[in-house]
Amino acid sequence: MSTSNTPRRKPFTGWHMTAILVGGFGIVFAVNFLMASLASSTFGGVVVENSYVASQHFNRWLDEAEKEKALGWKVAVSRRDDGHIVANLTDVPGYPTVVAEARHPLGRKPDSLLKFQEDASGAYVSDKALPEGRWILRFDIEAAGHTWRGEDQVEGVEVMGQPVP
Repeated sequence: MSTSNTPRRKPFTGWHMTAILVGGFGIVFAVNFLMASLASSTFGGVVVENSYVASQHFNRWLDEAEKEKALGWKVAVSRRDDGHIVANLTDVPGYPTVVAEARHPLGRKPDSLLKFQEDASGAYVSDKALPEGRWILRFDIEAAGHTWRGEDQVEGVEVMGQPVP
């Protein structure tokens, strides 16, 4: 039996190891850059400007939230076909002043300040229409010497079964 007919394997050299390391780390870097770019493109802003200052106000915010909860006021929000927002208030005395800041949850669209006026049905209707999409409304309601703050979401239309962001 002759050993000259068996194929010879090429030796594993340093160049092979270098190619494996460069290729492996190249894939890791590519995935990291892809994930970082996707993350930064979907979150548009800052939650608070200065976290230290926000932490100093935290206990006061909790106290205010307890007082607001004790009032028992509630807001139910819906969108009309013309894009105006309708706020139905529950247990709010007198003639309240209703204002809301509309914020896009991903920060892609600019914030909008909405002022509400009471219509004939007793609901409060925004002074301007909101663009389509999801919005977070931060309400400030003042009535009978009290202030109530709360949030509600308004969903946009669906396109091909998917909500509009």
